[in-house]
Amino acid sequence: MKILSVEQTRTLDQYTIEHEPIAPINLMERAAQAFTDWYTARFDKSRPVRIFCGLGNNGGDGLAIARLLTQLEYSVQTYVVRYAPRESEDFMHNHRRLKLISSITYIENERDIPVIRNREVAIDAILGLGLSRTTEGIVQSVIDAINHSPATVIAVDIASGLFADTANGPNSTIIQPDYTVTFHLPKLAFLQPTLGLYVGEWHWVDIGLSRAFIERTPTTYFYTTEKEVRHLLRPRNRFSHKGSFGHALLLVGSYGKMGAGVLASRACLRSGVGLLTVQVPRCGYEILQTTVPEAMCQPDGHLHILSGQPDLEAPELSTYSAIGVGPGIGTAPETLAMLRKLLSEAQKPMVIDADAINLIAKNRDLIDKIPKNSILTPHPKEFERLTRRWTSDYDKLGILRDFAQRNRFVVVLKGAHTAIATPDGTTHFNSTGNPGMSTGGTGDVLTGILTALIAQGYDPVEAAVLGVFEHGRAGDRAAQNRGQIGLMASDITDSLRWD
Repeated sequence: MKILSVEQTRTLDQYTIEHEPIAPINLMERAAQAFTDWYTARFDKSRPVRIFCGLGNNGGDGLAIARLLTQLEYSVQTYVVRYAPRESEDFMHNHRRLKLISSITYIENERDIPVIRNREVAIDAILGLGLSRTTEGIVQSVIDAINHSPATVIAVDIASGLFADTANGPNSTIIQPDYTVTFHLPKLAFLQPTLGLYVGEWHWVDIGLSRAFIERTPTTYFYTTEKEVRHLLRPRNRFSHKGSFGHALLLVGSYGKMGAGVLASRACLRSGVGLLTVQVPRCGYEILQTTVPEAMCQPDGHLHILSGQPDLEAPELSTYSAIGVGPGIGTAPETLAMLRKLLSEAQKPMVIDADAINLIAKNRDLIDKIPKNSILTPHPKEFERLTRRWTSDYDKLGILRDFAQRNRFVVVLKGAHTAIATPDGTTHFNSTGNPGMSTGGTGDVLTGILTALIAQGYDPVEAAVLGVFEHGRAGDRAAQNRGQIGLMASDITDSLRWD
């Protein structure tokens, strides 16, 4: 699913109007009907509705929604916020239609703002997608009143005051919705961590915009859903054997952190790898052999850390079809030497996580040694150590894209709507996962999943998109069974389903 800019979205609307063809007012009616269908499926008639409309097309949407809900016998009170001397043509059309069946209240100063009570629903249709300056005056006062009310707040298309694809100023006044119901495609703002307060739980509704235009419109941002990943998963041949699905090597663990190695190893096996070898410090040998008997264990020569000196004769790195490194390895000097040697000798894309990323951030010459198309999986703080501090979520996206392109890496920036930046300059946001996954070890599970997919021959970008999606989907299954608060990383591995 593509994420378009504000200008591209405007052009998409106009193209649909001209080539379907459909009158603008009828397209607005289609949008209002889609919102109304979403609303009536979730809220019954016992809750009074207050709809706040601006003077542009977003306000026109609100007026049409008010009419449709009124016709369905919902208790609706409509307010028009007069912040400018002129209204849009489509606003005026829907204003006339609503006036035939219902009254409209006008808000011109603070005395006109109603008291919004508990159990009421406040629908925000004041300002729409094209906003380019901060709110002020009576609009700001109405937004403040809505935000301080006990009502359930729903934004139409996008919260009033929120810029869709650029950073807001530090003192912007923005609606804080419980829900955002957006039209046809998600907005880039919905996927940014610091903007969650201004998005709430968001849903998209199809309003029949031109698919042909969307397909041929270039973009660097994508939102990954099940439809996009379904075709990535490869079916297995009846005559396959363990050699058909690769041999992975994981270098994991240190004294006190062997759990990370166990989590990564079990996830790797649950994700379809044919053979798995795990190199651990000697203190982890019995732990791995006991907890993950399906894996072969290669003990390191050092008792407590990975030093790169195997206790037994180890195969050449070329033997392995994928290598994952990082979970629980620590940052000891000997481990740094091991990582330096590993990066210099590896000839295939790797999966690099956790302390391996921290070691690279402290020893920046190692960046040039990482094999091209490797997958790096930092959380935001680790990524900041690799690059620099950012000023906004949009600045961070620029840094992410540039880092991936310049170094020819796939970078999985973990978090809600994990962002996957690719060497070709595109960024893919994930749609699965939940806050219950904010617990230690979930990143180790992801490392195991990605290493298994690379070992099976998946392209690194496909592996990242598919692996992150399935990791999140397993987390969603685990949360259904355990609840978000009680979710553990091992629950995610147990909930993996590759079918």
